[in-house]
Amino acid sequence: MSINVVRVGDIGVGGGKFTIIAGPCVIEDLKTCLTTASVIKELTMKYGFNYIFKSSYEKDNRSSVEAYAGPGIEDGLSMLEEVKKTVGVPVLSDVHCSQQVPQAAKILDVIQIPAYLSQQTRLAVTVGKTGKPVNVKKGQFVAPEDMKAVVSKIRSTGNTEIILTERGSCFGYRRLVVDMRSFPIMRSLGCPVIFDVTHAIRIYGYPSSDPKGGEPEFIRCLARAAVACGVDGLFFETHPNVAKAKCDAASMLPLKDAENLLAEVAAINKVVRDLKA
Repeated sequence: MSINVVRVGDIGVGGGKFTIIAGPCVIEDLKTCLTTASVIKELTMKYGFNYIFKSSYEKDNRSSVEAYAGPGIEDGLSMLEEVKKTVGVPVLSDVHCSQQVPQAAKILDVIQIPAYLSQQTRLAVTVGKTGKPVNVKKGQFVAPEDMKAVVSKIRSTGNTEIILTERGSCFGYRRLVVDMRSFPIMRSLGCPVIFDVTHAIRIYGYPSSDPKGGEPEFIRCLARAAVACGVDGLFFETHPNVAKAKCDAASMLPLKDAENLLAEVAAINKVVRDLKA
């Protein structure tokens, strides 16, 4: 099956041009969002990539009720709108229930369905009915071929603008592994496929601020492998000061390291595209 090119504003995801989806895990303040978006936009322009800014207005899966969960939908969407206007990039965030979808759809260029909710029919259908591009994170508990179910649910609304994102599969109780076969399997569903490299190296069971909660030293090797497999883009969470990040501090990519990663991605992606030519 040919890959559908998903139109996100002026860019096409899956159209042969590599796409970067990146930003802080959760919205902390406008300055952090603007700083991150500006740096990544400059880098993606340098390396010839598309760019979509990502940050969550709400993180509804924190391990503690005391943990910072974001500014909420009102303030969060307002800051995302400011990023879109000031930096000039499309924005993506996740929704957690059907009730959030209409409000989120007014601002977001891409609506994301979180991995834990990737099998929720009502949410998939509600998001699909907006007509907006949808990014579905593959659940850690879902086989790549079984993502056809959520794709079918969204397509049932007439919406074919679907991106699928791999973030690893459960391996035991705390670790995730990335099955590289997942990328061509999900692309066979006709959807562009993105690799979420920073969630793939998260180790669950630890607070996200605990250094044991992630293995960022493996970001580069996993990203290189995925790009060599022909993915359509890379998703990573990044922050100007990961030590002080309020969510996923142990697994985010330091913003200062983003250029080295993108330079490697660009070189490998060129080889892959040349081989296909």
